[in-house]
Amino acid sequence: MQVSVESIGNLERRMSFTLPAERLDTHVGGRMRELARTTRIKGFRPGKVPAKVIEQRFGKQVRAEALNGLLRETFDSAVRDNALQIAGQPRLEPVGEGELEWVATFEVVPEFGDLDMTKLQVVRHTAEVTDADIDQMIENLRLQRRSFRTVERAAAEGDRVALETWSQAGEERLPAEGAEKGATLIGSGVMFPEIEKALVGMSKGEEKTIEVEFPADWRVPQLAGRKATVHLKVTEVSESHMPEVDKEFIKSFGVKSGDAEQFRKDIRTNLERELKGALMNRLRREVGEQLIANYAQVEMPPRLVEAEARNMLGQQIEQARRAGQNPQVPDNAHEGFMDAARKRVLVGLLVGEVARKNELRLDPKRLNETMRLIASTYEEPEQVIELYRNDPQLMSGLQARVMEEQVIDWIAERAQHTEQALSFQEAIRN
Repeated sequence: MQVSVESIGNLERRMSFTLPAERLDTHVGGRMRELARTTRIKGFRPGKVPAKVIEQRFGKQVRAEALNGLLRETFDSAVRDNALQIAGQPRLEPVGEGELEWVATFEVVPEFGDLDMTKLQVVRHTAEVTDADIDQMIENLRLQRRSFRTVERAAAEGDRVALETWSQAGEERLPAEGAEKGATLIGSGVMFPEIEKALVGMSKGEEKTIEVEFPADWRVPQLAGRKATVHLKVTEVSESHMPEVDKEFIKSFGVKSGDAEQFRKDIRTNLERELKGALMNRLRREVGEQLIANYAQVEMPPRLVEAEARNMLGQQIEQARRAGQNPQVPDNAHEGFMDAARKRVLVGLLVGEVARKNELRLDPKRLNETMRLIASTYEEPEQVIELYRNDPQLMSGLQARVMEEQVIDWIAERAQHTEQALSFQEAIRN
């Protein structure tokens, strides 16, 4: 195999190589003979289909598959032989009209120099789930299941109020005709605070007019940064009724026995799983910030950074579309993500280099524990585990996540670190 590598930039390389023709022909021939033996085609006995028919039916597809496999195998072998550390995906192009001569253009991992993790200073947060946290979660579950009953008294904190509203800002009336109908829970913060405050003490059928100064970032563009007169009319007041934590309530959350102690154990398990993930996210940020601060001067592969910026933009667009929006995105919109993308690429490459240089390997036990932890959140955990084991893409993503967490832990253990205790609620906040 003929291979030549040249530098076309600080971190960009061009590799020219030739595929071994005899291996391509051998692979194609073997596959075609296999198809001739096993393929069933109407009008021919099994194993007696003429080679010309097999060639017409499958020749193009078989050759394309063989070429693609051999191309990747040859390129990977050339990368290993030349001790190259590739960053991102290569661009592979044939030379001329043939299929044996190829050129690969790709970026390489920069040289980070001394990867001394002991100079990093990391804050490692700790927290635990307490009985009070379990009590709070049970209270939250009660809130989710509460019911409302209409009352004839004035509205108070915690009541649900159905109302009609319209606003006047200068010459503009919102809505232009009639009134908007809706409901709010006093104290929830769903409506503007001054409006919620004004609803306290109002009864069904009562009307009130208040003056409100909306902030510049208010979600209704016509009112943002403006003073307005808001007209309120209460059409119904309802008070909440919280369910008792009895057997039926407990059973509704999947505890078939309805046992209160088992309910608390299940809640503790779920909270501890959430806490573990939150603490790892905090540690990942801590380590990432330290890596960025200490290796910010290292040049990053430009095409890889741009690809990450476009990926981040794509994720934001998808989120907007799921929210019912249809954003208009200019061609250069990804440029606003370049700085964040560079940092993400820097941390990703550094984590990979730490793993490679220190010969860190994926821990099968940790992988299995993480998979079972994920599966435990579903009603049929074993089915989820089977799904991961049978889906290479899912498993690959899980392996990458677990390996990253292993390296983050490895770095944090060697860094200068201090511990900071947090409550459960503090720990799970972003």
